[in-house]
Amino acid sequence: MAIKTILCIEDDRFIGEMYVRSLKKAGYDVDWMVDGNDGLVAARNKPYDLILLDIMLPERRGSEILQALRGKEDLIPNTKIIVLTNFDQDEESRVAMEHNVDAYLIKAEITPKTLLKVVSALDGKAAQSGQ
Repeated sequence: MAIKTILCIEDDRFIGEMYVRSLKKAGYDVDWMVDGNDGLVAARNKPYDLILLDIMLPERRGSEILQALRGKEDLIPNTKIIVLTNFDQDEESRVAMEHNVDAYLIKAEITPKTLLKVVSALDGKAAQSGQ
């Protein structure tokens, strides 16, 4: 299954607009939520191929959203997740989170061009595995 639909859960307006604009320009269908509760509702109610998930969000943290979606029941088994954060986590927390996501990126190091390369690489893996 190719990546076509993306949910961006990001509260920083500048970063969110930059990601959404770049992804739409590249041909992806993108929805954007600015708080954790709305992001979780959107992720549960519409099938997305990819979710870009910030960790520090108003209303509900990204780690809580991840736990709700990929916890005991994997509610989104066909959806890839990229965590994008500037939040410096301890090694144990970061490693635990990485087991439930497809990529873990530091926002300060990610340009729109780099993000598109990561999404494209994930899309290539999906196409190769025949999902």
